[in-house]
Amino acid sequence: MSSVHIRDVRKSFGGFEILHGVTIPIEDGAFVVLVGPSGCGKSTLLRMLAGLENITSGTISIGDRVVNNIQPKERDIAMVFQNYALYPHMTVADNMGFSLKLRGANASDVKKGVARAAEILDLTPLLDRYPRQLSGGQRQRVAMGRAIVRDPQVFLFDEPLSNLDAKLRVAMRTEIKELHQRLKTTTVYVTHDQIEAMTMADKIVVMHDGIVEQIGSPLELYDRPENQFVASFIGSPAMNFLKGKVKVNGSASFEAPNGVKLPLATAPANSDGRPALYGVRPEHFTIADDGAEAEIVVVEPTGSETQLFAKLGGEQVVAVFRERHQFKPGDKVRLKPNPSVVHLFDEATGKRL
Repeated sequence: MSSVHIRDVRKSFGGFEILHGVTIPIEDGAFVVLVGPSGCGKSTLLRMLAGLENITSGTISIGDRVVNNIQPKERDIAMVFQNYALYPHMTVADNMGFSLKLRGANASDVKKGVARAAEILDLTPLLDRYPRQLSGGQRQRVAMGRAIVRDPQVFLFDEPLSNLDAKLRVAMRTEIKELHQRLKTTTVYVTHDQIEAMTMADKIVVMHDGIVEQIGSPLELYDRPENQFVASFIGSPAMNFLKGKVKVNGSASFEAPNGVKLPLATAPANSDGRPALYGVRPEHFTIADDGAEAEIVVVEPTGSETQLFAKLGGEQVVAVFRERHQFKPGDKVRLKPNPSVVHLFDEATGKRL
């Protein structure tokens, strides 16, 4: 196991820079998830860490060794791709042990390594099968087993669950997290799915347009996003945003469109009249007599909760309720945000106030 340090890394293709001075410290044994929308640079950064892309400037270190100019096979990393990339003419055992054979390991060591990885991943009964005889989840476990056999310093995962169905993705999330807890190998995992990031990571790195927007634990990012982008990206359903102004007249409040007033626990200093964005997560709405009137547009019951799409001050918001309500489109309800957990962001910059 080793720590990983990414320092001021930049990547350009011709005159177009796609990574703008990225710095990420990754502690020994951590499970770090790089998350962001398509095109944010997360997979490119992972490929640079693996040695599959050249670094334009900056340094990447694995342990105490700078690996900028070191070949991928000499970096002591193992990568699991979105595409399983299994050899169809080889058995599960041969696929898993192939990298050890390339290293020149003797047959006994290969057999031991494969047996150990197969036991960890519950693949022992499948060792004599071929990839075409396996399900998607089993093939992904074989790809993970091939990485485990190498006993690397760092595991790299590039959107490994994208090709699986929803139910299997949930099961594989648990398996990968349990695997990390057992092996405690430093892991860097790339995904565009913020639910995967929230449920699996020790630390999340939110990326956008080639920069790091915020680094923190899942709950740190959820409870105290540093800007509007992080607030909107982390959480499902996404945070609601209402434009308006901060009002401080004895007590703090927020004036949303069409004269709608929303509660604030506190207001930043000298912010009276300041244009801002009022952020409230769907689960932080309650129905109260002193709430703001909203008109229901769509009701989506999911069983465990009900999602309510409504017009509040002319803007659409989403509210989530665990309790059962007899909502109907066209009904009027009074929605009140919990002022202790609302967020304020600068309207121009998107920065947290």
